[in-house]
Amino acid sequence: MKHKQFLPSLLLTCAIFVLVTPAARSEEISSIGFHKSTASTQKSTRSTQQASLVSNSRFVKPITEIRRLTDLERPSRSAQMLLVQSPAPQKPLTLEVVQVTGVKANPTNRGVEVILQTDKGQQLQITNRSAGKSFIADIPHAQMRLKSGEAFTFLSDKPIAGVTEITVTNFDAKTIRITVTGEANVPTVELFDSPKEGLIFSVASAASSTSSQPQTQTQAPSTSTKPESQTQPTQPSAQGDEPIELVVTGEQNGYRAPDASTATKTDTPIRDIPQSIQVIPEDVIKDQAVTRIVDVLRNVSGVTKEGGYGDSQDNYNIRGFSTQDSLRNGFRTRAPVTNPTNIERIEVLKGPASVLYGQFQPGGIVNLVTKQPLDSPYYKSELILGNFDYYRPSVDLSGPLTTDKKLLYRLNTAYETTGDFVDFVNSKTFSIAPVLTYKFSEATKLTLSYEYLNTDRVYNDGLPPNSIIFKLPISRFLGEPNINRFRQSANNLNLTLDHRFNDNLQIRSGFAAYFSDSKVRSLRPDDIDADGQTLSRRYVPSDQIIYSAYTFQTDLIAKFNTGSIKHQVLLGFAWDQYNYNDPSYFSGRGSPIDIFNPIYGSPQRTDFPYSIYREGFDEFGIYLQDQVTLLPNLKLLLGGRVDFVQSSNFSQDFDSAKNPTDNPTESRSYNNPFTPRVGIVYQPIEAISLYFSYSKSFIPNVAFTANGSALLPERGTQYEVGLKAELIKDSLSATLAAYDITKQNVATTDSQNPDFSIAAGEEKSRGLEFDLSGRILPGWNVIASAFINDAYVSKDNTLPVGNRLVNAPSAGASLWTTYEIQRGGLKGLGFGAGVFYTGEREAQLPNTIKIPDYVRADASISYKRNHWKIGLNFKNLFSTRYYDSQGFYLRPGAPFTVLGNISVDF
Repeated sequence: MKHKQFLPSLLLTCAIFVLVTPAARSEEISSIGFHKSTASTQKSTRSTQQASLVSNSRFVKPITEIRRLTDLERPSRSAQMLLVQSPAPQKPLTLEVVQVTGVKANPTNRGVEVILQTDKGQQLQITNRSAGKSFIADIPHAQMRLKSGEAFTFLSDKPIAGVTEITVTNFDAKTIRITVTGEANVPTVELFDSPKEGLIFSVASAASSTSSQPQTQTQAPSTSTKPESQTQPTQPSAQGDEPIELVVTGEQNGYRAPDASTATKTDTPIRDIPQSIQVIPEDVIKDQAVTRIVDVLRNVSGVTKEGGYGDSQDNYNIRGFSTQDSLRNGFRTRAPVTNPTNIERIEVLKGPASVLYGQFQPGGIVNLVTKQPLDSPYYKSELILGNFDYYRPSVDLSGPLTTDKKLLYRLNTAYETTGDFVDFVNSKTFSIAPVLTYKFSEATKLTLSYEYLNTDRVYNDGLPPNSIIFKLPISRFLGEPNINRFRQSANNLNLTLDHRFNDNLQIRSGFAAYFSDSKVRSLRPDDIDADGQTLSRRYVPSDQIIYSAYTFQTDLIAKFNTGSIKHQVLLGFAWDQYNYNDPSYFSGRGSPIDIFNPIYGSPQRTDFPYSIYREGFDEFGIYLQDQVTLLPNLKLLLGGRVDFVQSSNFSQDFDSAKNPTDNPTESRSYNNPFTPRVGIVYQPIEAISLYFSYSKSFIPNVAFTANGSALLPERGTQYEVGLKAELIKDSLSATLAAYDITKQNVATTDSQNPDFSIAAGEEKSRGLEFDLSGRILPGWNVIASAFINDAYVSKDNTLPVGNRLVNAPSAGASLWTTYEIQRGGLKGLGFGAGVFYTGEREAQLPNTIKIPDYVRADASISYKRNHWKIGLNFKNLFSTRYYDSQGFYLRPGAPFTVLGNISVDF
């Protein structure tokens, strides 16, 4: 553009910008685009193409000749020269999320260079501004990820004179933020693009910024091939000058996750979501040496562990409501015990989620996000050993399969064998999870993932809900060692196609399938007789339980503006089918057992009558959501979904000779509920979000009235208000939420026809929750929670009103923190400690027995050096006696447990 044309255009743009920018936010914003350099050889040891960024948003014209950093012209200090030098910024289309695999810091004679290591720096666009004493640069379409796929954060505390802090962090799922904070003024920052190393931010010290001429320097070429968690230069860039003492800390993002996709199906900053959502990153799973995914949910407020069928499933109680369903990468599943080594993070959305996912309980939903292929080679091997004969080796491999990095793979596999503190209980589990991703282009990719899980364990329900069981040793087994067995083969398959037409339009389509085949033999505890020691048991074998679930989803995401209002619209549809088939369900009286002096050896029986039972549903849903940005600090979320659901069940009884003893019973129901969601977020300052939301959920009722008609589906309604705060910028976040949930149309016994039901029941849950996670200081991470909850029966024909819901504690809290020494001879030595409190709970409805409250203490110690890490985890340090619920049966918690692990990655 000619200078005469450029000057009026720039003045007009500035005038418009001043008019629309709130006076309270006096920030100067600009952007720079990078393009590939055609130069092939230069004198400099580092080939750099310059596009200089200055802290007060004044720019220097990009040079066309590649020169040494010290030979570059200093940025202009006058507005007149800026207008002459600055070309119109160009904004290249960048669809691929560029990975920054490491951050290094090198001292220079002027200050320090911070290098963001990537081979695609020329594709990126930089937007910068000043705020207070800080220079802030945002890099969209970029993400900080180690070669292992883990997010990380870079922090340099007081690196040079006049600069108090430099941080580089993932601002959200697709934006990197660089913040340089000065002691007295906004620091001077220049930006360079090196094809060999990445993006280079040159930060001048207070002393060097006042000098008139830069000093000559020679930069030593980088020899690092893999980012370290902490990098200190061994040789300064300026030869002949005294080295600058530079303390740099680079670490994984730790316990803070700035964004989540479960709540909106889009990559949205958590602070912009008008609903409580908590994320447990992989770091927490590793630091706590989690062997069961359900155990790590103790770190989230309002979530209580709930064992599944014979301890073969991971179920949860969220805000007082039990759920057996969860999500896996956004697709519905009722998966068995999940291999923790294949989980990248866990997102817990509190409250109703039906507007996006269909039929779910109103308490909330858990989404397991699995590990995905990496475009750089990565290999990790780990071995965990522990008492009770625990043994788990695992392997995690990833990288490109083709030289052009279009075909990527990841393979996770683990084998676990363990005994138990409960007599006769043991298990073996094998899992393997391959993933393939093919990138047709930067805008289109196809991902195929599969996980196979094979389990062989002693079937153990636990103990019946009776106060006398608290007198038994926690090792007591009330089944039959030679009978109780659970075997299962489970398969998870997922195929996802993601295509971006441009920055503003995206389509994502996926298919998921889960199918399992199980065989069960068990003598299950029933009731304890009046003598207080004789336990009756039921013999419940099933030769083959077949479970299948299929999901197909397509989402269209569009971004556009209507005037000054921004929209991000999601339009989607989903089809879900679920089938459960038990063709040989036996149930009959088994031999009793003395709970204080058990004598085992009951024979297996084969003369029981049996039943055929099938159930399933088909669900088709259409949903629409709009994330509206009314103002930069005022956001609105609107959503609605219509579902068409058909449910069915079938049963028939047979005698032991396989002759039918009655006519088959078959029933069908049809519902088409509408579920809305409305939310608003107001941010009075950047670090604070105040929000309110209203949302509904539904679950089809399987019960029927006396006239044979289906009951209306259960409907949940939630009102939630909350506050989300960034307590330490880009490091430590907290959420405070208050909620009120009402679930209506709960099936209850028809007093006129006790064999049938009516939808007259109602349940309520009200509470207050607090969650905190992130980094307090370099190397010091924390995740904590606390909650109070009142979940009770508010209406019923048979249950006493006011009875508390099962396994819904009135209060709970957790605190887990780790610290890793960052420098010196003990660098890499880490410690962890935590306490977990679960309040008193009811074991059943009607309320007749309470599960005692408890406090459990854990600790850890680890040492990390280069590619190696060893550690010890100590769980239940004081062997606290406590019990968890399955919804009916009770299971003692494990006593003092030690797990040792050793891992290597490269």
